[in-house]
Amino acid sequence: MTIGKLERVPLRDLWKHEERGFSAWLSDNLDQLADAVGFSIAEPEKEVGAGDFECDIVAEDEDGHRVIIENQLEATDHDHLGKLITYLTNLDAKRAIWICKTPRPEHTTALAWLNETTPEDVAFYLVKLEAFRIGSSAPAPLFTAIVAPSAESKQFGQEKKNLAERHQLRIKFWEGLLARAKHNGVLSHSGRSPSKDFWLSATAGKAGFGYVYTIWKTEESGVELYIDVGDQALNKTYFDRLLANRGDIEGAFGGPLDWERLDTKKGARIRHIMKTGGLADGEAAWPAIQGAMIAAMEKLVNATKPYIQKIEQQG
Repeated sequence: MTIGKLERVPLRDLWKHEERGFSAWLSDNLDQLADAVGFSIAEPEKEVGAGDFECDIVAEDEDGHRVIIENQLEATDHDHLGKLITYLTNLDAKRAIWICKTPRPEHTTALAWLNETTPEDVAFYLVKLEAFRIGSSAPAPLFTAIVAPSAESKQFGQEKKNLAERHQLRIKFWEGLLARAKHNGVLSHSGRSPSKDFWLSATAGKAGFGYVYTIWKTEESGVELYIDVGDQALNKTYFDRLLANRGDIEGAFGGPLDWERLDTKKGARIRHIMKTGGLADGEAAWPAIQGAMIAAMEKLVNATKPYIQKIEQQG
């Protein structure tokens, strides 16, 4: 048995020009590209205008949607990335295929990001083009999809979008709470900036002790004193010392508190949960939620701070 050696062939040996050479050949051989991207491509048109620019090839997929194909027999560059997006949007296409000799990492990342962030029916493909021969055989092109869309990438992109929207809502909520607290003279968090997190903490005047506002998406909000001085045993000791004064602390607070020693975790906390609503209730409901949180925080600070200040002297 004779086994041949696979030899790489420079693309410019096959096609001297992208438009007159490669694009013309590809228009007659779209089945080879289709095998790489996983869907059929037909009815090609070359040099289709998009304003002052011309797309290399515009074709159709099996559903009759436009597919734009941009060819580059060199390494990817920003110019062609811009063209790809321009053609897709101006020609009302659903799929964009960028064929290149060498996909640069930054452009690979860019197309993967586009697949995550664009609508579900829009898809971007980055296809690497190589050519090989065995012995004296005719050279053969090889298309390899480097970037392609997937249901997972679209879902991940939607999750990131939802997370970003949630972050913006939280920042807006905390902005309102901080402004309202300052107006009401509750200054425990006056040095803090709005956060994208579902909590907002500030020091309780002793290292490792913090007062924390918490807002959930639905139904609940809360205030708490969280203890984490960096040592689990000492955290539990400090918690126990506060717990020994539970009656007085809850009396000053004006009601029961949740005492959570959290034995399997490093920290410990004392908190109060309110059922006044959550972030998703809408901005019209936020003032009432913020007002309840601020009032509860003021009571928690007043009830616990005297005991925090002398906690190291307690037995």
